[in-house]
Formats: sequence, C-alpha cells, structure tokens
Amino acid sequence: MNVTVQTAAVIRALKQTVSAHVLTVATVVAAGTLLAGCQKVSDVTGSITRSSEPAPNDPMAMRRYAEDLGRRYDAAPNDKATALRYARALRATGQAEQATAVLQRAAAAMPNDLDVLGAYGKSLSDVGRLQEAANVLEKAHTPERPNWSIYSAQGSVADKLGEHQAAQNYYRAALQIAPEEPSVMSNLGLSYALTRQLPLAEETLRRASANPRADGRVRQNLALILALQGKFTEAEEVERQVLSPQEAATNIAQIRQMIAQSNTWRDIQNYDRKPQGKPTARPRQPQRPSVSPDPQLSALDLPSR
Repeated sequence: MNVTVQTAAVIRALKQTVSAHVLTVATVVAAGTLLAGCQKVSDVTGSITRSSEPAPNDPMAMRRYAEDLGRRYDAAPNDKATALRYARALRATGQAEQATAVLQRAAAAMPNDLDVLGAYGKSLSDVGRLQEAANVLEKAHTPERPNWSIYSAQGSVADKLGEHQAAQNYYRAALQIAPEEPSVMSNLGLSYALTRQLPLAEETLRRASANPRADGRVRQNLALILALQGKFTEAEEVERQVLSPQEAATNIAQIRQMIAQSNTWRDIQNYDRKPQGKPTARPRQPQRPSVSPDPQLSALDLPSR
C-alpha cells in the first residue's frame, strides 16, 4: 500500500479526533496502519502450514493461487484448512467481502472452532461490521486459552468504535501473553496518539520499532508520530530504514504539508491544555479475563484522571 495513503488516513483520523472530540479510526485501520486487526496472507490462524502460498507481492501468482483454492473449496466447502486458506487468498487479492462470506459459512459449520471464529471476527472488522466483529472475537478465545492475537484484534475493533480505554486494555492483555510483541506495541502507540497523547505514543512506538521483529509498518508509524510532533528530521531518518532516501524525503515532505494545511498536530499538542467538556458516552468495557498490571508497561499506563 502506498505510504502516503496510510499517513494521510492517520492524519485525517487525528483531525476528526480534535474537531469532534470523538475518535473515529475506521480510516486508520482501513489503511492498514493498525497492524494486528488487519490480516494479510501470511497471518497465522491456528497451526495450518502455508508453505505453498506465493509471495503477497506477486499479484498474478496470488490470483492463480486463489483460483486454485476456490476450486478446492467448491469441492469441500466445510474443510477447515481449505476455507481458511481460501479466505486469506481472497483477502490478499482484494476480495474482502467474499472472504468474509467464506468464513461466515465456515463459522456456521464449525461454531466452536476458535481458529475459524478468530479469522471470521478479524474479517468482519476489515469490512466494517464492527459490532459483529466484537461479538465474534469475544468467542474466539477463552479464559483458559487466551490468544494474544485475538486480544489485539479486539483492541483494533474497540479503537474503530471509539472505545480507546477499552482498546488499550485489550492491547495490554495481549502484551501480557506476548511481551513486547511489536505489532501490538505499535497498535497501542497509535491508540495513544489517537487519544492525543503523543509523547506516550512516541515512547511506545520507539520500543516497538527497536524490536528486531518489527516490520516496516511499525517504523512508519513511529515516523508519523515524530512528524506530528514537528520532529521532521528524525522522522525522515526513521523512514529511511524502510524506504529509499528519496522516497523517505518525499513522504515526510507530504506529511509536513498535510500537517501545515490542517494544523492538526498543533491542535493535538494543545488539546490537554483546553477545558474539556463532559464525555458524551461511557466506553463499553471489554468482557475478557481480568489481567493484573504488567510491570513492564507501567511507564506507558494512562495517567489517572
């Protein structure tokens, strides 16, 4: 996905936050910036091997692969492995609605299968059926078998719904199972940013970016948060870890231009100094196993108000 499209979507969401005091992050997640809520072809759903899957950057091979899986699926629509692989391939070729339909059928046939429910819930989130996604994901793991990737997906859905404290609780629960997992840390950092806590977002994303397992999207998220604070030189240096020098310079210049046009970053930085009205609604609390505070995350906890 084009990097500029991603960053523009984040800035638009941040601008909505400041102007409306109600966070809408659907554009952020639709752009693929929140990592764990958005599956790609290489996502792990259960223990199914995918050694034969083509690289996601080879669209022709992926389309042929999807067509082949479609024939297998037609022959055995209730086969779990085939359904999950076919849904992943459909989503990798831009057919998210069809992928959701495949997973809906699989979930109806296997209503107690946690792998299927997890994939279905994430797919529902991707196509914007958020409340359905929340309901399905709640059933996709149990207190006895908690799954960090499901917690992270639940956090992504909660962020899309504007329930950011709940989202951050989900991310923290995920991190208790998978400490320092960079995709979850990145989502937590963006959630802080989208609630106008840029220094906390930066600290969290720095930790995520420093992890050897962090991918380019994590570093691009860090670069964006740096740019939103006016740290353009450092933001460009971070972008160069992912992009060519020319692409990094162009991307940061475009971010700078968007910020200058909207004054979004200044509004966000000044937000905590503005008088705040009463909240319009109390966030729905996540129904999940209770978790004790993670001492590794104590520095990142939201301040008590």
